[in-house]
Amino acid sequence: MGKKYGSGPTILVVDDDPELRELVSFALTREGFDVAVAENAFIGLARLDEVKPAVTLLDVMMPGMSGLEMLARLREHDRDMPIIIMTAAATPDIAFSALRDEACDFLAKPFHLDDLISAVSTAFEMRQQQIGIEVLSARPDWIEFRVPCNLQAIEPLERMLLQLKTDIPPDTRDQIAYAFREMLRNAIEHGGKYDPTQRVEVGYLRTARMILYRLKDPGAGFTFDSLQTPAGPIAGVLNPADDPTLHMRAREELGLRPGGFGILIARSMADEVCYNERHNEVILIKYLDGAPLPPATAAITDERAETTTESTEPVER
Repeated sequence: MGKKYGSGPTILVVDDDPELRELVSFALTREGFDVAVAENAFIGLARLDEVKPAVTLLDVMMPGMSGLEMLARLREHDRDMPIIIMTAAATPDIAFSALRDEACDFLAKPFHLDDLISAVSTAFEMRQQQIGIEVLSARPDWIEFRVPCNLQAIEPLERMLLQLKTDIPPDTRDQIAYAFREMLRNAIEHGGKYDPTQRVEVGYLRTARMILYRLKDPGAGFTFDSLQTPAGPIAGVLNPADDPTLHMRAREELGLRPGGFGILIARSMADEVCYNERHNEVILIKYLDGAPLPPATAAITDERAETTTESTEPVER
């Protein structure tokens, strides 16, 4: 994209690092956005009425008032403003707080400027379409969303969810994230028909030994027989062993987008994949051998253990 200095939508950048403010401001201005800056949360709050930002970029670790505190205050008055969290301390606790107050995206520092531009553009476009990810639950061990049937919602959601799995091996984290992304794409495309007024229900459950994703799309479901066409299968999972790319040729002949790997990828990367009868709801399970408990789950488990110990003590009669 060429240089487009000047009067686009206003982005408010709140960060106490002057070098980062300058770099982010330059990158966003070059993309055609107007940029307002604030060196702390107090000044950021004071500038809201003046600059009326379309999107706010908010650092977490700032003196006096943290970015998460500012986010909570913003949400008392404006439930709809897209707010992107930026932080070098990318921890599950910060991610949960950002989720509870419905931040729309999460950038872990240091981030690439391309990721910054992508996050801001997506946030602005989703605001224009008046769609957003609805958070129903944001507990460490139980998270639920309603995701609009718009492919633009996938990357922000995935960036947020990746922060919840920083305590597990990267290979395991990447495998379940990839399987989740492919199945969410399927749900948005086939179940929701790319209609942003329709939503996919997404659940994330974390226990001591597994990660579980649940996705339910608004469609009528499918059968595996329906994935077979006269041109051949349109899903990679149905390819014969001696022709692993047959579905790609069938999709091209039928004018379908390249793809069809979702179920195959999910089955190869998740330990278990379970469908309901209609096949519009799927559960992905990844087992975590020896993984530590997330904090809230550990507390609940410890509490149950103490209760069990107390209940098994001899009782004097």
